[in-house]
Amino acid sequence: MGEPDACREVYVQPGESHLVHGPAVLRTVLGSCVGVTFWHQGLQAGALCHPMLPQHPAAARGKISLEAARRYVDFAIRDLAKQFDALGARRGEIQVKLFGGADVLAAQERQLRPTIGRMNREMALEILRAEGFDVAASRLGGPVGFHIDFYTTTGEVLLRRLG
Repeated sequence: MGEPDACREVYVQPGESHLVHGPAVLRTVLGSCVGVTFWHQGLQAGALCHPMLPQHPAAARGKISLEAARRYVDFAIRDLAKQFDALGARRGEIQVKLFGGADVLAAQERQLRPTIGRMNREMALEILRAEGFDVAASRLGGPVGFHIDFYTTTGEVLLRRLG
């Protein structure tokens, strides 16, 4: 009867991306990683990427698998953008939401250098802007991560704080 029961569920592991057509709930848990959701109502398509590191190293370009490259924020976002392009979606028609990038280290350690969480969230915002996406909603940073549920029928994302 309820939407979650009517949908297939996909757990998106760190370093993975999933694009689905039709009703689904894409779930993941974020700490310093970021989660980026893409939703196109007309195509009934939704996607979630869960990259772990900010930037795909130049020396590794073309030398690692597609699956390994999706661990990087810049690559994962551009990869999903290309997949939506191939479906005929225009960037302005895609609703994008961004979550995570928590600073999970002790405060003293965070002051010495940028955290992975900070670098991930800054890279995500930079690449989304460069690729022509507007961020419809976000919840970034903080000391703890989130569990997210992304409903591809509505574009809604539910967050639960960890801990």
